[in-house]
Amino acid sequence: MKQDEPGRAGVHPPETTDSETTDSETIDAPRAAQPAAEPSPRRRLSERLLAARKLVRAEAVFFAALAAFAVLALYARTDAYFAWDLRATLALQSFDAPGFHTLMRAASVFGDGLNGWVLTVVAMLLFFLRRRRTEMFALLFSVGGGQLVNRLVKSVIGRPRPVAELVRVSGAWARESFPSGHVTFYVLYFGFLFFAAFALLPRGTNVRRAALALAALPVLFIGLSRVYLGAHWASDVLGAYLLSGVWLAISVHLYGRWKARSTFHREEVEATVAQRATDETGSL
Repeated sequence: MKQDEPGRAGVHPPETTDSETTDSETIDAPRAAQPAAEPSPRRRLSERLLAARKLVRAEAVFFAALAAFAVLALYARTDAYFAWDLRATLALQSFDAPGFHTLMRAASVFGDGLNGWVLTVVAMLLFFLRRRRTEMFALLFSVGGGQLVNRLVKSVIGRPRPVAELVRVSGAWARESFPSGHVTFYVLYFGFLFFAAFALLPRGTNVRRAALALAALPVLFIGLSRVYLGAHWASDVLGAYLLSGVWLAISVHLYGRWKARSTFHREEVEATVAQRATDETGSL
C-alpha cells in the first residue's frame, strides 16, 4: 500500500477553534455593518440652531406675506382699482407681438370652467394608483381648501371686475375680482406638484428637472395672462399670489408632517426608504 503523501488526504490541516473563527469573522466583516457613530453634542446643537434659524426665517416670510395681503385686501375693499392697476394693464395690453395674445389665452385655459377640478381629480387618481395617498390628500387640501378661502375672501371684499371703458376686456366673468381665482388655483395646484416632484423624484435627473420646470412655468405666466386679458387688475393678481402662497405653505407643512408620520399610508415609509436605497445604489 502506498503511504499517504504530505499535503494529501493523510495529512489533515489543523482545526480552527471557535475563538479563531470568531476573530476571523470579526476582522473580515465589512465596516458598513458596524453601527454608525452618534453625532457629537456640539454637532447636534449646531444642527438644532440651524433648523431653528430656518424656521424663524420661514415664519417671518409667512407672516410678512399674510400682513401684506391683509393691507392690500383692506384697500381693495374700498377702491375698485388703483392708479397703478390701470397703468400696468394698459402697458401690458399695448404689447402686441405676434402670437402673444394666443399665448396669454392658452396660459389661462387650465383654470377655465371645470378644467381645474378635472386636473385635480386626475392628479389625485394618479397618486392613488401609485400608492401615494399622502400626496393625494395633501393635494386635495391644497386646492380644495384654497379655493374655499378664495371664494370667502371674494365675497367679503366684493371688488368689481375691470370694465371695457377702461381696458380691453376679453370676456365676461360673474364672480368678484379680488383675489384672482385662476392665480389661486395655479399656485396651489402646480405649486404643490412642484414640491411633490422635488421631494419624490431622484435628484440630479432630467426627469426631475423637467417636472420642476413644467410645474413652475404655469405659475409664472398666469399672472400676466389674467391682467393682459382684462380679467383682473394687477392688485387682484398680487393678492392671489400672496394668499395662495400662504395657503400653499400651510399645505406643504402639513404634507411634510403627514409624510413623516405616514398618516394616510404606512407602506409609504417603506416605499420611500426602498426608493432612496435604490437611488443610492445606482449612484455608486
